Amino acid sequence: MVTTIKKGTSPSEIKIVLKERSAKIKSPDLRKYCGSITLQEDPVKMQKKWRNEWE
Repeated sequence: MVTTIKKGTSPSEIKIVLKERSAKIKSPDLRKYCGSITLQEDPVKMQKKWRNEWE
């Protein structure tokens, strides 16, 4: 979404436009992914192993 603000627009009008825009944006619910996977290995060790695969 693009919001165009023209030169000379008052700060109060800008605040109103930004408030309306932020009300329309709905962020996804990421809590549903919390705890969705279980790992058998330490994540830091896995990351180091994956990074070393390129050598």
